[in-house]
Amino acid sequence: MFTGIIESVGQIAAVQMQQGDMQLYVRTGTLDLADVALGDSIATNGVCLTVIDLPGDGFWADVSRETLIHTRFESLQIGERVNLEKALLASTRMGGHIVTGHVDAIGEIVEKSQDARSIKYKVRAAASIAHYIATKGSITVDGVSLTVNYVEGDVFSLNIVPHTAAQTLLVDYQLGTKVHLEVDIIARYMERLLTAGRHENAPANEQSSGLDLAKLAEFGFLK
Repeated sequence: MFTGIIESVGQIAAVQMQQGDMQLYVRTGTLDLADVALGDSIATNGVCLTVIDLPGDGFWADVSRETLIHTRFESLQIGERVNLEKALLASTRMGGHIVTGHVDAIGEIVEKSQDARSIKYKVRAAASIAHYIATKGSITVDGVSLTVNYVEGDVFSLNIVPHTAAQTLLVDYQLGTKVHLEVDIIARYMERLLTAGRHENAPANEQSSGLDLAKLAEFGFLK
């Protein structure tokens, strides 16, 4: 688990294809690796990677086919910068929101403008996840925990304050930049609760009652 608060910006040092998947070497810059052990997790542009080797100035990680399918890691270039965050501890301040490091889809920057001292972005999300994104809700973009300004269909708006711009890759984005998106985990589980057991082809007596709006209202969650 992560918080979406970036600790350092690293750099891709090596990319090796291995029998259909990948091994990745990331130089971690100012990230303190003193408390990192083999098997620990480090979010890299929002993707949870497991450390398999620690050469001293970074880490090696395996990247599975499943991860390659759902991210843009297959197009990573040597020297490309990446946002880094170590897995959270029980004592960590939850400054962002609960982030799993499991990318849901790839988004695209469709507009960039200045908004006072902030940078304003509009991001187009994949249709498969657009319904999870809510105005003033949380979303993770390349591992960064951000608040959604507003939503228009499959496009959502973000403001990047100067500190976040200085500490992450977000300042570098241009029109057409592809980004990793992870929606709020609460939204995903809520959808599952509301739709569990509703299979169109199943006989009525075999369908689970699941959770619906009537039950939420009954227990006081809706008015």
